[in-house]
Amino acid sequence: MPTASREIRLASRPRGAPVPTDFELAEVELPDPADGELVIRNAYVSVDPYMRGRMHDAKSYVPPFALGEAMTGGAVGQVISSRNGRFAEGTWVVHDLGWREAALSDGRGVRGFDPEVAPLSTALGVLGMTGFTAFVGIVDIGAVAEGDTVFVSGAAGAVGSVAAQLARARGAHVLGSAGTPEKVAWLRELGLDGVFDYHETAARAALRELAPDGIDVYFDNVGGETLEAAIGAMRLHGRIVACGSISRYNATEALPGPRNLFMVVTKRLRMQGFIVFDHNDRFPAFLAEVAPRVADGTIQHRETVVDGIERAPEAFIGLLEGANVGKMLVRVGPEP
Repeated sequence: MPTASREIRLASRPRGAPVPTDFELAEVELPDPADGELVIRNAYVSVDPYMRGRMHDAKSYVPPFALGEAMTGGAVGQVISSRNGRFAEGTWVVHDLGWREAALSDGRGVRGFDPEVAPLSTALGVLGMTGFTAFVGIVDIGAVAEGDTVFVSGAAGAVGSVAAQLARARGAHVLGSAGTPEKVAWLRELGLDGVFDYHETAARAALRELAPDGIDVYFDNVGGETLEAAIGAMRLHGRIVACGSISRYNATEALPGPRNLFMVVTKRLRMQGFIVFDHNDRFPAFLAEVAPRVADGTIQHRETVVDGIERAPEAFIGLLEGANVGKMLVRVGPEP
């Protein structure tokens, strides 16, 4: 029998910060799966900062969202009907079909997840794409080692919080910035060596106080003025891990880059951007290290959960405004 579902579609391309009318809620019926296909009833869908870039009609590392079509992205749910030999009915799976209550899949990009090993929601956060992003950035791009001084911006977010804890696990002296007293308090609970609220203290002044001898690695989630401050604080041969620039995602015109970019030359810095999908071969190593640390509490995580697919746009807008602590998720169906 057809499966009823609701989904969120992009109705218009945002100019500046997205607003609710840029999205629309649609009701659909999914057909029974054909050979090789499966139907997944989602439990959680993910909202992530990178999705803002996909709302522009511009070429990037992933295609832009199409107007009038469902938003894609990470989701986790249970197979409720299957004609695919890899996935039996009842299996819990992670996929990238996004903002829907249910999805029809041909099996590509789908992987299993065992909810007895870790809570289902972690498949989209600390044990999913965001945790994996932190791992690649700290371990492979930043090459963080014992004795390094590491600064993570957006350190209370889904990526930043894991990055900061992975750096600490490697014996680094870790600093972090966040945008609310609640987030700063959580970073202190995580044991970071120095934290600051960038609304209260400019990054340049905070780094001068917290790292008077400079920093070795900067894990950049925000760009803008914070990136400029970090470049100024870098030691010789420092490494900048360019992960994101959320401070600029809603800009309506091109913004100037760091005014001190010449220091990349004079300090002999290495600045490297990365897209986590280019490093999928490292996912087993990520799970081998991080899953046990999550299980024993060595790596902690938080989630901000919004209920109902109709509230996915609200969750996404809130994410861009910093309303989340840790991973932002939308709960759209039952879980184990």
